[in-house]
Amino acid sequence: MKKIQWFLGTLLFLTGMQASAQEMVKVKVPQKHEVGPSVMPKEIAPIKAPFAMPQLKKPVFPNREVSIVKTGAKQKGMSTKAIQKAIDQVNKQGGGTVIIPQGEWKTGRIILKSNVNLRLEKNAVLSFSGQVKDYLPVVFTRNEGVELYSLGSMIYAKDAENIAITGEGTLKGPGRGCEIDTLEKNGSFLDREMWKVPLKDRIYDGKKGTKFYRPTFVGFIHCKNILVEGITMTGTIFWNIVPEYCENVIIRGLTIDSFHTPRGDAMDMSSTKNVLIEYCWVNTTDDAYTIKSGRGKDGLRVNIPTENVVIRHCYATHSAGGVAIGTEVAGGVRNVYTHDCVFEECSNGSYIKTRRTRGGGAENIYFDRIRLINCKTAFLWNMLGNRQWMGELGDRYPKNEPIPAESPCYKNMFFKDFIVESCGTLLKVTGTPEHPVENVVIENVDAKCQNTFILQDLKNFRLKNWRVQSEQCGYTSTGLESFSMENVEVKQLKNAERKR
Repeated sequence: MKKIQWFLGTLLFLTGMQASAQEMVKVKVPQKHEVGPSVMPKEIAPIKAPFAMPQLKKPVFPNREVSIVKTGAKQKGMSTKAIQKAIDQVNKQGGGTVIIPQGEWKTGRIILKSNVNLRLEKNAVLSFSGQVKDYLPVVFTRNEGVELYSLGSMIYAKDAENIAITGEGTLKGPGRGCEIDTLEKNGSFLDREMWKVPLKDRIYDGKKGTKFYRPTFVGFIHCKNILVEGITMTGTIFWNIVPEYCENVIIRGLTIDSFHTPRGDAMDMSSTKNVLIEYCWVNTTDDAYTIKSGRGKDGLRVNIPTENVVIRHCYATHSAGGVAIGTEVAGGVRNVYTHDCVFEECSNGSYIKTRRTRGGGAENIYFDRIRLINCKTAFLWNMLGNRQWMGELGDRYPKNEPIPAESPCYKNMFFKDFIVESCGTLLKVTGTPEHPVENVVIENVDAKCQNTFILQDLKNFRLKNWRVQSEQCGYTSTGLESFSMENVEVKQLKNAERKR
């Protein structure tokens, strides 16, 4: 193996010296002005994917409209009861649309119900409280992949069908520094041993000084046929849109700004199937388009995967990950297709992450026609974790800890037609000795970077048709099995080129 690795490394360097100017990406890869809400068509185009994917359709609502003004909403004071009254009324009448008119309306938690479209008119702002009391009593929810009872979501739905949040208005969260954020300022991170507590006893309401878990912005639990379209979201104090155990979800044309919000993921598909995300614009410090399926032993107990997800014509900036898979993937992730997207100033373009104790894994992951602009790492995949969170289990070969049975597995991943305009490290992949990252093909890549490859514990891993301009031409590798490079050209940048 050492001879093979050395041979490949030498071949890469020599090929780089002889690199031609031929472009490896010969198809149209979108520019940033060609993705996002401004270019979204009115109708949903046919969904194409390299796996069986249903043609999702928007839910249809009866021709019945009720303005929250008619149920008592006023712009002075809280309108929670009036908004909920309108939703309940429309639901009982068989469905229709609840209208949030122009102006700013203050509210606590509202519960969306079957056959109701919550429509925000242009210049309407639904402004959510940051007070704990406005999200009580507790409801069933899932926090970072673990089931419990706590504050839930600011817009919450459970066991509902045919629901929507649409329009040209804004959902405005309370932002940092509100009571919820201050009381939970250290982040009431989940107890690793919570899975041992019976679900009925996992009640966290913040009363008498006890712990609570902050609400997500929009959360759907066990819901079906969901549409979120056109709105703007800002000021969240936690994850923005979170379908859990849902089916048939369409998210399109959203503008989400949670920049400088810790744990401010834009979207988290969790144990959910049949999802279309398209023409969205995201600015977040945390992950942008995120795929999850439960955490550790509690996620293994539930054991519901996320599957059949298509992400297309979307934009993200400043995020930790453009498309992130993990870290909670205990139920498994399969059939995810991302195409025709642009990720700019993101820490990582394709971000796949987990830890040895999280369980599950992912398979059948596809990316096509992606543009990365000034990312820290173009491809960052880490299945091991690190000592900061894992202790000795973050070591490749822990000396005193047995490797857990939950060690995750990632395989069958295919990436094609990437333009990396600039990045720090191009490809950094860390598998585990017990489960190497297996059966991967990355082909047709044009890239400019500072460093090329850092590779650990891979199996059946293939790079094909790469043209790389890099400040560093070498790479490091450990534990490679059946690793190959075909037509990989690496050219070392000259000093003048590095400054461009």
